[in-house]
Amino acid sequence: MKKENIYTGEITTEALIIANGDNRIYGQIYRPVGKGKHPAIILSHGYNGVHTDFVHECKYFAQNGYIAYAYDFCGGSVRSKSTGNSTDMTISSEKSDLLAVFDFIYGMEEVDSDNVVVFGGSQGGLVSALVAAERADKVSALALYFPALCIPDDWAKKYPNLDTVPEKFDFWGLMLGKGFVEDLKKIDVFGTIGAYEGNVLILHGDKDAIVPYSYSEKAVETYAHAQLVKMEGEGHGFTPVADKTAIEKVLTFMKENYK
Repeated sequence: MKKENIYTGEITTEALIIANGDNRIYGQIYRPVGKGKHPAIILSHGYNGVHTDFVHECKYFAQNGYIAYAYDFCGGSVRSKSTGNSTDMTISSEKSDLLAVFDFIYGMEEVDSDNVVVFGGSQGGLVSALVAAERADKVSALALYFPALCIPDDWAKKYPNLDTVPEKFDFWGLMLGKGFVEDLKKIDVFGTIGAYEGNVLILHGDKDAIVPYSYSEKAVETYAHAQLVKMEGEGHGFTPVADKTAIEKVLTFMKENYK
């Protein structure tokens, strides 16, 4: 029997800061106006992105009855409002941030803990997949936009020898530290993500020049229950028309997985 959720379509928005050790994670929480507990969705941005990348998604999901929280990874962007330096950011540090966020949102009194969805795009998709594996018993569903599951492979090709990695270097407008590359050596993407046995939805453009579509095909083979939606003609980031289709598919997916 499904739990009753009564909401009006109206939403409220406010800043919510979550601690992770000495760091402070800045985010915005979007709430549906209405009675009772609500399902929730946590949205994680991509490389050098910020929480505002998902304003449209957060508003849409909140208007449809979900508490939505989007945040800035610590050191994850030149525009981040969270604490931390980009030269200290790694996939593992972002995973730690999302674990802290997930545990906080999961434990909120207003959140229906049986229905907490994890969502991520690009690098945030990789991090979300890793966190879903670690919180497999608590994540109700996993939704990913063009998840950058290729990151460890890409950097292994770029720097096959760690001794050649600079202590600090600029990559796509963000200053990284050597630790970013060193950390990737410890991450076995496809040996890890399959620990999540819940339902997974992946949306990926077949013209993505950053993350090959084949990585999402491999992910679907790795997961026990996964669906891959090919976004015809789309690249790394969706056009407005495709974005509308994608967001509607995610909402349908969440409703289908509502417990």
